[in-house]
Amino acid sequence: MPHNDPTEDEAFFIKRLLYPHVYMGVFRYAEITDGGVMNMSAILDAKKAVVQEITEKMEAAASIVVVDYRGLTVAQATELRKQLREAGVDLTVYKNTMARRAAEATGNEALVEHLKGPNAIAFSNEDVIAPAKVLYGFAKENEALEIKAGMIEGNAVTLEELEALATLPSREGLLSMLLSVLQAPMRNMALATKAVADKKEEEGEEEGA
Repeated sequence: MPHNDPTEDEAFFIKRLLYPHVYMGVFRYAEITDGGVMNMSAILDAKKAVVQEITEKMEAAASIVVVDYRGLTVAQATELRKQLREAGVDLTVYKNTMARRAAEATGNEALVEHLKGPNAIAFSNEDVIAPAKVLYGFAKENEALEIKAGMIEGNAVTLEELEALATLPSREGLLSMLLSVLQAPMRNMALATKAVADKKEEEGEEEGA
């Protein structure tokens, strides 16, 4: 899929929006330097902390989806994060080397080959459908967003399977459908019981007439 590269300013703000670990504090210059000299131990500790964070997210996630966000404008990236957040999905950009280490450590090796280029990773801890549903829905309106790979409950899935998952009802919709199925026999029994009662009542009225 072709990408229209954002302007330099747009690229900066998109990275700042999606890549908080660089622009919002993990590698704070003041904490990893000593008199202007790089503190390599502090840098290593900071990197380990990020790998640990990704590892914990992958271990907790029911669903993981990797996307290529090149070509998205600042407004589009903001809207995408908003939609995902409302669906309970976390979207973050990490350095690929760190994400690959975490993927290998958590049994998500199938993601490693896709962790190249400007990736963002979506994590959902409860609703396995939410990431695919939001991302595919957004991609239909914004072709610059490319879905690259996914994991469901620790299992690698194809893009076709992810897209099929996106067409399923939401978790709430599935629960509603299940409740409807479970309630159907009860409704039928209630109707049958009422019919019997009505029949007996009619027979009683006829005998008394």
